[in-house]
Amino acid sequence: MSKEQSKNKPIITEENKMGTMPVNRLLITMALPMMISMLVQALYNVVDSIFVSRISEDALTAVSMAFPMQNLLIGLASGIAVGMNALLSKNLGEKKFKEANHMAMHGVFLAVCSYLLFLILGLTISRVFFVVQGASEEITQYGHDYLSIIMCVSFGCFLEIIYERLLQSTGKTIYTMFTQGLGAIINIIMDPMLIFGIGIFPKMGIQGAATATVLGQIVAAILAITLNTRVNKEISLDFKKFKPDMRAIGNILYIGIPSVIMVAIGSVMTFCVNRILVVFSSTAVAVFGVYFKLQSFAFMPVFGMNNGMVPIVAYNYGAKKPDRIMKTVKLSMFYATCIMVIAFIIAQTIPGALLSLFSASEEMLRIGIPALRTISFSFLLAGVSVICGSFFQALGNGIYSMIVSLMRQLVCLVPLAWLFSRTGDVSMVWWAWPIAEVVSLLCGLFFFSRVNKNLIKPMRED
Repeated sequence: MSKEQSKNKPIITEENKMGTMPVNRLLITMALPMMISMLVQALYNVVDSIFVSRISEDALTAVSMAFPMQNLLIGLASGIAVGMNALLSKNLGEKKFKEANHMAMHGVFLAVCSYLLFLILGLTISRVFFVVQGASEEITQYGHDYLSIIMCVSFGCFLEIIYERLLQSTGKTIYTMFTQGLGAIINIIMDPMLIFGIGIFPKMGIQGAATATVLGQIVAAILAITLNTRVNKEISLDFKKFKPDMRAIGNILYIGIPSVIMVAIGSVMTFCVNRILVVFSSTAVAVFGVYFKLQSFAFMPVFGMNNGMVPIVAYNYGAKKPDRIMKTVKLSMFYATCIMVIAFIIAQTIPGALLSLFSASEEMLRIGIPALRTISFSFLLAGVSVICGSFFQALGNGIYSMIVSLMRQLVCLVPLAWLFSRTGDVSMVWWAWPIAEVVSLLCGLFFFSRVNKNLIKPMRED
């Protein structure tokens, strides 16, 4: 066996499980570690807000108002990772290992460029961002103190997400559980230490919450980079002779930008809803922020399912195995729906207990209990919609995902929320979510049928 053959053999052996392992077992093997790590991520998001709520309700409202920009930051990193991951996995499926490495390096390059953009934004617009949402002076100060740190020290977030996706693209999802888990644990431990000044640590208030978050991201990024260097032999990153390739950048962005736009749409939606709710009270904005934290316990495991599904679909698309693609998608939809049904039951039965975790006042309970119960009806349909979106991205049709997200969050949700707010009853606003989800599902199923007809069925005919 030649040296080159010896070098490629473990690559082929590792890849083959994507195309040969029983689909249900493969999906669970790939997705379960990601689902666990995403649940840990959801836990630290909730714990972070629980500790912030102990400062004051204004501090909690500030974190809620910071969410659109924070979400956009994470969305840009994830979008780049989606584009890189889909192309990388497809190249591995086609046995094009040099091209796979090429895409990996450009994913890292784009992540660094994106961090520099958010560094500039963090230094210039963090205070203005709260003023234009109609925040009070105290909420604006809390928000500026929190968001400026999140944005200016976001390099850990960008690198963590990119290097975790490199591990996912070669089937090593178990390691991403370690990286995300460690980052979340550090955040959870450091939150009370830095917020309240426990032990040797200074009392930093809301700045402590932001510092704990970026510390967790930096440590997770270091671990992800280390694991890629030591165990991810399928991908070799050598930046000594790296030169940006506009074609590779364009290909990654072509797939990834729709994902970024989807997150941007979500950020615009959140921004607009905050503006609608602040007319009622800052407590209504706080309730909306708490909902977003709580719903992550439902959606994060589904996103973990997505992250396990995407490389399987992309690999088998490159390997021209349509039956494995469709079986993977159908199983993902089934598991995602089961998760969301459980979340719906919890939201319907104990909304008051969930809100009480955040030091909820009587006013917050009055607004929040009907809010959680009403919005959670959308959970029953959301699992299928989310899986459809990732299916489109895995096959390089991210534009469909963008259209579905646009229909749900801007075309339907925001106008409906504004229209219902004109009744003067804040409880009516929450019905915008279930109605928008129905429209989203119908749109997603339409595109799913088109993709199946135009891309999947022709494979069977070849």
